[in-house]
Amino acid sequence: MIGNFIADHIRGNNYQKFSKEIQQGIFLHREIDTFTDTHPIVRQSKRRLHPRYRHYDGVIIDIFYDYFLAKNWVNYSEIPLDIYTRSVYNLFNKIKLELPLKSQNFIKYMIEYDILYNYQFKNGIERVLNGMNTRTKGKSQMNLAIEDLNILHKELEEDFTLFFKDLKEYSHQKIKEIDE
Repeated sequence: MIGNFIADHIRGNNYQKFSKEIQQGIFLHREIDTFTDTHPIVRQSKRRLHPRYRHYDGVIIDIFYDYFLAKNWVNYSEIPLDIYTRSVYNLFNKIKLELPLKSQNFIKYMIEYDILYNYQFKNGIERVLNGMNTRTKGKSQMNLAIEDLNILHKELEEDFTLFFKDLKEYSHQKIKEIDE
């Protein structure tokens, strides 16, 4: 979980200073990113979005897919979402000083706004999209993407459900390979 979380903040081979388990999480995250970026259903979801987002469409779909995962959490986990998110926050709080600075800053933000839990609500997604738009100084226009979510909700949720089934299978296979 830790390696997966910090993977976007680790460049090149800077992963080597971490434990074997964290390195495995980083590798798994990178494999999942590649799988996701090349998956035909994800590409279909990106094409559904308004063309104004250009190369930000992948980030928006990631956020929308997080929304559908959180919204439908009971279909994917026996652990209630609020309990799961609290345990994640507790873990990250305990080890945050060992993590990259960008990860530490994101942990603070994630906990303060209870991002993981609030992904299940459209207003939580809207807050994330507004924040991302601010970070891109308005170039991404991500603040407008909530409109796309409202208009395309059914189609995007169907895309997510199909994709997530493939992702679970792929992830299980990669975890087996990493463990070997």
